[in-house]
Amino acid sequence: MSMFGFGGAAVAVALTLNPSKSKTTKENGIALSPEQKDCGAQLESVHVFEVDEDVSGTVSLTLPQGKKLEHLGVKVELFGRIEMFYDKGNHYDFTSLVKELEVAGTLFDSKEFQFEFKNVEMPYESYKGLNVRLRYFVRATVTRSYNGTITKECEYAVQMLTIEPEINNSIKMEVGIEDCLHIEFEYEKQKYHLNDIIIGKIYFLLVRIKIKHMELAVIRRESAGTGPNLYNESETMTKFEIMDGAPVKGECVPVRLFLNGIPSELTPTYRNINNKFSVKYYLNLVLVDEEDRRYFKQQEITMWRKTLG
Repeated sequence: MSMFGFGGAAVAVALTLNPSKSKTTKENGIALSPEQKDCGAQLESVHVFEVDEDVSGTVSLTLPQGKKLEHLGVKVELFGRIEMFYDKGNHYDFTSLVKELEVAGTLFDSKEFQFEFKNVEMPYESYKGLNVRLRYFVRATVTRSYNGTITKECEYAVQMLTIEPEINNSIKMEVGIEDCLHIEFEYEKQKYHLNDIIIGKIYFLLVRIKIKHMELAVIRRESAGTGPNLYNESETMTKFEIMDGAPVKGECVPVRLFLNGIPSELTPTYRNINNKFSVKYYLNLVLVDEEDRRYFKQQEITMWRKTLG
């Protein structure tokens, strides 16, 4: 609840959203930029909606006893917004709805307003990345002719469930250095849900260099913006060592990576969201020899959401 008082009557404005059908919630960082993310901002819990749900809630105006509030109107708005961190001050609203709750007048007592937005266009998932953020929020506004406008915002998340892909082929690739190293790796499939297990095998067909260890990483690559303002950023979601020591010809190393054990939040693969950004995932296999030279091979995988949360 927020208190606003500017020399006149103090009014407490509260904005609450009703739970989604699934009653699912998730932690949501309230920081608005990468710099703010580093300042130790606390996390708040937000409701998770699917793309075809209505959004409803309550706006409460609480007045002190014996006070009145003169206003020019009370309204509630719903936004779906994309914010580019390199373009601060500008944003792109792909969804914008408004409902007038009260016409201009005077309030002599506290009052609650119920609201509901039906058939809301929520075509994209909520996302917080390195250079871009896509968010949904509701804003309540009390407009006054003096002492400033009063606003209160409440954020919520949107997630999209996907049907399991009918076609999900395995990945088989060969990599190597001529006359020095020849390996073949195989993963059971190319498309994974966010709580899936990556299972595979790595075969050493030729080994003439001294390998010290081998590791597998999940990389997220974010592309945001267009033209001269195109930013490509990669971050390692997790990596782990799958072999320690020198392999020999004919050796087979098993791979088993639990995606639900990754501490960073995974998202589905996003392709050209509102012509503003894309998010792709890669498996990065790295071999390190005794002279600390690194040999790697990346393979794109597709991530999809099976459950909310």
